[in-house]
Amino acid sequence: MFLLFFLIFLLKNHTKQKFAFGNLLKIGGVLLMISFLSFSFFVSYSFGMNAKMRSELSEAKLNKDKTLLNTLNPFLYNYTSYSSEKLFNPLNILYPKPYPVIEVVDSTLVSDQYYSVESKYYSIDTLKMLTTDLNKVSAATSTILDSIGFGKKELLERIIKKNVIKDSTEIIYKGREVNPRYDGDICIFIENNFLYKPVKGIPIEKQQYDAAVKRYKLIYKYNQDSLLSNFQKLDTLLKKYKIETNIIPKDLAKDVVYYKEHNNELLNGIKNNFDRNALEEKFTTLERLFYEPNYLHSSIIAIFFAVVVGAWLIGFSIYILVNYRRRTA
Repeated sequence: MFLLFFLIFLLKNHTKQKFAFGNLLKIGGVLLMISFLSFSFFVSYSFGMNAKMRSELSEAKLNKDKTLLNTLNPFLYNYTSYSSEKLFNPLNILYPKPYPVIEVVDSTLVSDQYYSVESKYYSIDTLKMLTTDLNKVSAATSTILDSIGFGKKELLERIIKKNVIKDSTEIIYKGREVNPRYDGDICIFIENNFLYKPVKGIPIEKQQYDAAVKRYKLIYKYNQDSLLSNFQKLDTLLKKYKIETNIIPKDLAKDVVYYKEHNNELLNGIKNNFDRNALEEKFTTLERLFYEPNYLHSSIIAIFFAVVVGAWLIGFSIYILVNYRRRTA
């Protein structure tokens, strides 16, 4: 509408004039700018939608929902995913002590072309000592190494990494051997440390560890009511985001307890079905709106500029044509 009024004003007051090419370009530029501003409702609409979304869901509430999903994430996979060694394996365990662990694979030749492969897991421990003590066998043995159960030679064989900090040396080494498969405090739900959606501004490692600690306590330390309460919160979250779900919190809590106690069974009976794709799309969209706002959405960029250029061409052509006819009349 503003473009139309401006064009009428231009035709009434600035026709019958012979403009130099440079002045004509200036008028064309002004018309182009007016065209752009006239159709800026595309941008205003996107801006308004973003503001509306933020008024309905604050960043604090979004982060709270992410934290809940990060804690419960190992309970939410499709049952076929529980057989994935990438998603679920002892190397992903972050808590309790002595985890995390490192894997050492030994292969032994049994017969021609046949090898026996065995995996052993060791805790990852840290030892800090003066560099001078490390270089002196007697001093190191008498002051520190006795406390960890082996001597300097074995320590050197177990070293994973050394960091020299001023006059001290930090040694990260393979500690005691552990067996996650026969550990009563370990089940498949502990063997996953992936976050559903990281919270912005907090280190990923810290979020993974915090989620692992809370998850472990829900399974092994707290009573079943705490686990049930978290699944009820999950059910509320899914309904809030309008995600289709078949999860019954009470049944899912019972399934978790069952598979904790029957760690060698396949999880093909876990009742955790919901529309995973819809939830993923919802949070991906929210992430983009919160942290990568694009007020001129990619789906309408081409339309927007086509309309702007089209309106400008029509308006400028009308101006040139009317101006030419009035001057030659």
